Amino acid sequence: MIFNLALQYVQNTSDAEEITQDVFVTVHQRMDSFKGDSTISTWVYRIGVNKCLDFIKAKKRAKRFAFVTSLYRDDTMELAHDPPDFDHPGVLLENREDLQRLFGFINQLPDNQRTALILHKIEDQSQSDVAEIMGITVKAVESLVQRAKANLLKKIHEVNEG
Repeated sequence: MIFNLALQYVQNTSDAEEITQDVFVTVHQRMDSFKGDSTISTWVYRIGVNKCLDFIKAKKRAKRFAFVTSLYRDDTMELAHDPPDFDHPGVLLENREDLQRLFGFINQLPDNQRTALILHKIEDQSQSDVAEIMGITVKAVESLVQRAKANLLKKIHEVNEG
């Protein structure tokens, strides 16, 4: 469950494994802080979402640093990093490029929209479970999912027209 969640965020098996391990280490360390206000799975999902978002933010910071440092090299103006690998098991080779593009658009969404969309539409969590995981109302989840879909459609149309 956590591995699949992480995989939806990072689309890379080794990164998803790293996040999954980090989640369960955190769960073990914080087990005494679980109050029982929600189900254990909701609590673990919430930790998983936070770990995924933290991982993505750290990776973006590393990319920005690599970009900035590359600007000052005398020998080259190339970026010092490669784009992330799209290594998602179960995706047929011929569908990989389209799915990679879609996840690229999903990754551009604001964190709250991306989280609501991944949990509800990809992980198939109910809106009430998503609301509990994210600590927001069901109406807010509906709104985030609708905005995420609208933003994705806008990005897809921009690419198709451009």
